[in-house]
Amino acid sequence: MSANPHRSFNPASRGVPMGNGWTWFAEAWSIFRAAAGTWIGMVLTLIVIAVVLSLLPFIGPIVLTVLWPVFIAGLMIASRTVEEASEPKFSQLFAGFRQRFGALLLLGVVSLVVSVAIFFAVVAITGVQIFAIGVASSPEAALTALLSMALAGLLIAALMLPLFMATWFAAPLIALHDMSVGAAMKASFIGCVKNALPFLLYGVITLVASAIASVPFLLGWLVLGPVLFASVYTGYRDIYFE
Repeated sequence: MSANPHRSFNPASRGVPMGNGWTWFAEAWSIFRAAAGTWIGMVLTLIVIAVVLSLLPFIGPIVLTVLWPVFIAGLMIASRTVEEASEPKFSQLFAGFRQRFGALLLLGVVSLVVSVAIFFAVVAITGVQIFAIGVASSPEAALTALLSMALAGLLIAALMLPLFMATWFAAPLIALHDMSVGAAMKASFIGCVKNALPFLLYGVITLVASAIASVPFLLGWLVLGPVLFASVYTGYRDIYFE
């Protein structure tokens, strides 16, 4: 696939038809298929990095969260390379460390701080105790603790949704258009709000594809993983270009 030179960038975003939620996947498949080996190599490397960092107590998950937008930016740059009918390079996974690194790092820091703030705020409000179920003195107390944890989980998910919307397209907007972190997060949030229906279809397709890719032995994720990353790029191109 090749980029359309006549399409102009629109930071205010636009609403697209619901069916485009499927189109993002179809175009992402084309991006993946154009350099499947490179894509699988990049995503496998990213998985290894994520696993290694996750094994480091406390500091590892923090570093992974902060650096995540940097890696996403690299995958977006690789996607653009394919769209421009060029061959992506494995090294582009790390392109975010060279291109707008400071802003991408700040995006990760903001995401981390907001996530932690949401978690502790919900725990404080609901009075959830992490080990409440294990120390419950009766089945009734255990049920109460379980319901309290379920409520906390729902609240966290609800409060995290706006953050997900604000960061979904922020990395490509920062890396590819030199937008500030605040402007990129605002543009990402508005773009997601305008396209709630396409994202609903996109979410359903993702759930179905995830179930299929998980059988057997998660092998399908070698394909689905890269396609999902590329679909962030195709969605961004669809929403932010006239």
